[in-house]
Amino acid sequence: MPHWRDGVVTTYPVEKGIITAASQHPDASYAAAELACALCHEHLSFVLFFCSAEYDLAGLAAALERSFPSMPLSGCTTAGEITPLGYDRGSIVAMGFDRRWFAIETALIDDLDHFELTNAQPLVDTLLERCRRQAIAPINEHSFALTLLDGLSSREEQVLATLDAALGRIPSFGGSAGDDNHLSHTHVYSAGRFYTQAAVVIMINTRLPFEVFSTHHLTPLAHKLVVTEANREQRRVIELNGLPAARVYADLVGLAPTQLNAAIFARHPLAVRIGGQHYVRSIQSVNSDNSLSFYCAVENGIVLTAMQPAPLLDDLQVMLAGVSARLGAPSVIIACDCFLRRMELEALDHLEQASQLLRQSRVVGFNTYGEQHHGMHVNQTFTGVAFGSLSADDNH
Repeated sequence: MPHWRDGVVTTYPVEKGIITAASQHPDASYAAAELACALCHEHLSFVLFFCSAEYDLAGLAAALERSFPSMPLSGCTTAGEITPLGYDRGSIVAMGFDRRWFAIETALIDDLDHFELTNAQPLVDTLLERCRRQAIAPINEHSFALTLLDGLSSREEQVLATLDAALGRIPSFGGSAGDDNHLSHTHVYSAGRFYTQAAVVIMINTRLPFEVFSTHHLTPLAHKLVVTEANREQRRVIELNGLPAARVYADLVGLAPTQLNAAIFARHPLAVRIGGQHYVRSIQSVNSDNSLSFYCAVENGIVLTAMQPAPLLDDLQVMLAGVSARLGAPSVIIACDCFLRRMELEALDHLEQASQLLRQSRVVGFNTYGEQHHGMHVNQTFTGVAFGSLSADDNH
């Protein structure tokens, strides 16, 4: 089993195609140096990382560039990390990809407001062509896109729908950057610095078998709420069923509006039904005018369904078992896990049990302010990619 040693935990040997490592050192320079010591080898070609927003980000950017000279790096800040040991806070977790099994190209979107299909199609085409030149594996059947977005940008829906149209049949997933639940400043990292109001698109072509997945543990109730007044740009619902939104929601969960908080929102989410599937629209906060701010897009006329949680651990175990049944024991799973799920686990004192499941399935990743799956922006899901193991013949 992986274990902490001198502030750094590492696991999964280079023969699996990916090395993972994490550091708990609070000093950015030491943390970056520890990760480099764990990850660097002659075939390393790309590093993906997720870090606590408590780090001095300018210092961390400089330290990463020093520790990984001339190495492409991408990443984002988190609302909690998933290390090889399970859930953590105040740390940085990283993955090093081996060029013998991965071709990886990245692009920064630094103008989310004006990102349209005319921008997305050449961006995707360029990433695919650069991966194709490395001749790792056929592009269409062996590639997927990972997207990391500023979690407070309020532009996820527009950017993801546009990218999905450009990607066509190529699967995609991702997560919105967090900031340790402060809801103040979230960042993505590309080309040596951290950015706000930006996104990073990472195209990954691989010889490894993989599966992009998403799961949640929520089931619909009979209660329906109609959004009768909303501010779409601010993701704010002013009225539900013709009444102040916070009062209607508070009545639904049997509380006073003043008692509403993030823990209540996590246990009593709302969802919109699209194509027979329920997609959670998580509430972010209650405002002084009794309106509700959301993490996902909301607009006049949509119908929100009240949802109730089934046992989260059971759903997680079933999902992980299903991945193993289809791919074999995963070599690595990269996960984007909503911070509201973690909040629920903490409230139920189930965090260590969940960490044990994640350790057993070799999961690393981060807690997000929203997840992305095939062009959809969703909340309260566990979304990611699982990599199968190489066969003996493929190791040569």
